[in-house]
Amino acid sequence: MLSVSVAYEYPMSISRTGAAQALRMSPGLKRVESRSSIVTGAVLPLDTIIEGDCIAALQRLPAASVDLVFADPPYNLQLGGDLQRPDNSMVDAVDDDWDKFASLREYDDFTRAWLAAVKRVMKPDATLWVIGSYHNIFRVGASLQDLDFWILNDIVWRKSNPMPNFRGKRFTNAHETLIWASRDQRSRYTFNYEALKAGNEDVQMRSDWLIPLCTGSERLKDDDGRKAHPTQKPEALLARILLAASKPGDVVLDPFFGSGTTGAVAKKLGRHFVGVERDQAYIAHARERIANAVLVDDAAMLAPAEKRSEPRIPFANVIERQLLQPGAILSSANGRHQARVRVDGSIMLGDIVGSIHKIGALAQGLPACNGWTYWHYDDGGKPVLIDELRAILRKELAAAG
Repeated sequence: MLSVSVAYEYPMSISRTGAAQALRMSPGLKRVESRSSIVTGAVLPLDTIIEGDCIAALQRLPAASVDLVFADPPYNLQLGGDLQRPDNSMVDAVDDDWDKFASLREYDDFTRAWLAAVKRVMKPDATLWVIGSYHNIFRVGASLQDLDFWILNDIVWRKSNPMPNFRGKRFTNAHETLIWASRDQRSRYTFNYEALKAGNEDVQMRSDWLIPLCTGSERLKDDDGRKAHPTQKPEALLARILLAASKPGDVVLDPFFGSGTTGAVAKKLGRHFVGVERDQAYIAHARERIANAVLVDDAAMLAPAEKRSEPRIPFANVIERQLLQPGAILSSANGRHQARVRVDGSIMLGDIVGSIHKIGALAQGLPACNGWTYWHYDDGGKPVLIDELRAILRKELAAAG
């Protein structure tokens, strides 16, 4: 389903655009959270851009309906005047009305309002990713904890090509911070650990991500050649988030949809999206961009590696099922190391007894080893990984239901 813009008549006006004015007109958060403004029996509009204010739009969505939220709210940058380069040319900085608030208290009220609205539509095991800079991310983090979200990680997005500090008065601002949080402490959230590790040279993914700013052909431009959106995020950043914390078919919500990076990446990766945006120019760019996004055509390429979700098989089960006999010889790939299988599922290297993992590590002089992918058994003169035997047992378990 392609992106469709749907306009609603909302009971109030609080959003990224015009947020400050709306909060001044509204009699506090009680109105934001009143049950009368929440629509019951609503249907989730998949793969749709909802045109309107974010909090009012969220109240129109069904409760507990989305699997992941990515939020790129106003940063409240508090820029003091124009920025100039050393050659006196002007920097195209963020000076839009949607990023302006009268006070920090007003910004905090806005933050708590949209976070509360987001939490209502999150499934119990959903997670939220929110990005910000030093101007706002600490205040957002405090609000998250006040609302009983459970912070899982903070991620540093380190920009390989940051904008220089032209005034020379501070360090170059070379990173932004993402907070990853579950709906509450009890959430059984998705984390595709194996997929991230496999794509990171079999090393655990760290919490500092080196990704360049959105530039070149990826950066959307308007008819005058200017940036279509001042804070467009790189698709690589959203791809990593979605690959880390969602599965194909999941629903991803972006309450500050902007130029549609979240929607485009979601479509490419086989996820559904729901976006909220009130700026019609941004919506037009997003709609065109999502229409041109191409889904990965092989479903097998979308499925994350999920070894941890597979049943754990002790090596002793291999012996119990007589797939190997006590006394069988296991060898390393090069045949340098050999160990003998014992009746209890342990193995013996010389006179040392231990698990397939412990003995495999010992043989290589390493602190750890996955014995399933190190040791081989002899199958008619051909060395075969013992992991093949584990696969047989897993298939039997799956067939048994």
